Amino acid sequence: MARILRICLRSVFISHCSILNFQFTPAPSAILRFTWLFLCLLSLCLFAHAAEPLSSTSTTNGPRPRVVVISDPQATEAFCARPDIVRTLVERGITHLTGKATVPAAWRSLVSTQDTVGIKVFSLPGPNSGTRPAVVAAVVQGLLAAGLPPKHIIVWDKQATDLRLAGFFDLADRYGIRVAGSAQAGYDRTNAYDSAFIGNLVWGDSEFGKEGPGVGRKSFVSRLVTRQMTRIINVTPLLNHNLAGVSGNLYSLAVGSVDNVARFESDAGRLATAIPEIYAMAPLSDHVVLNIVDALLCQYEGSERSLLHYSATLNEVRFSRDPVALDVLSLQDLDRQRKAAGASSPKPNLDLYNNAALLELGVSDLKRIDVERVP
Repeated sequence: MARILRICLRSVFISHCSILNFQFTPAPSAILRFTWLFLCLLSLCLFAHAAEPLSSTSTTNGPRPRVVVISDPQATEAFCARPDIVRTLVERGITHLTGKATVPAAWRSLVSTQDTVGIKVFSLPGPNSGTRPAVVAAVVQGLLAAGLPPKHIIVWDKQATDLRLAGFFDLADRYGIRVAGSAQAGYDRTNAYDSAFIGNLVWGDSEFGKEGPGVGRKSFVSRLVTRQMTRIINVTPLLNHNLAGVSGNLYSLAVGSVDNVARFESDAGRLATAIPEIYAMAPLSDHVVLNIVDALLCQYEGSERSLLHYSATLNEVRFSRDPVALDVLSLQDLDRQRKAAGASSPKPNLDLYNNAALLELGVSDLKRIDVERVP
């Protein structure tokens, strides 16, 4: 209860500050209404705090998030993943993270055979710079070994076309699993992210073509997420994003799960507010059990395009239950590779990850992250 109240309070604060900075100067009546709401939530939060301590992500004295890094210099050849070696990396990573002796036991500590597991990928840049099918195949093989029925495994992203071009439908043919686009599944009118930012709706948004008060304020969650999955595994590439900093766990899941996102995509401040708040919604954050960064390659320029000449080979796969920790480590790597290549380093959108930490989604302080490199 205390965590929910703290998140509500922080979400109101983040959203209101964002509106003040990017939308308008509120009238005195608006300020009074916000002050009243802020004080009410503060009172509730203080009451709850007396009964329950802060979580580990909101105090410097709490447990530190673990990030397990597994590497093999032979994991890629000419920018292409070598599936057998990648499978070994994933098996070593999941057993080390969970502390289980076998691969099936490791996966069963995260999901049950009754779950429907959605493996969220970032497929828009294609098979070379987006999430690589070899990494996802290794996850699928582990889930099948743990006893999950093939039809209980869904590899998904926003658009089915991107998934097909990236090669993920080949996995469906090979393993009998499902591949689906969240946009094609339609949107759940009972689950939505409501924001004061109103943009131009585009074709495919559930309210496209509609008119009236409040139209365009909401981003509805896909029915694929709310009605078909019980657990989510994030698998994202180490790929820059010009506004978010990295096309990582927070950005990939949030943008891939809802419609009406064009209103956030043109402004770093709006994105820094919306992405953590969307990720924090119960149908998303409550179901994420694992985050994996496909760091076989680090593409530090290009954003949503495949530009391998702006890539460095790292041959790593990273595992954590903390999406924020993985994302800020990715930001650090992207900056390091830009400097090594003599490329310009844009100012990272740290507000996005600090806001995520305020919402207790994870830890954004690099000094508080324990990185375990397994030889």
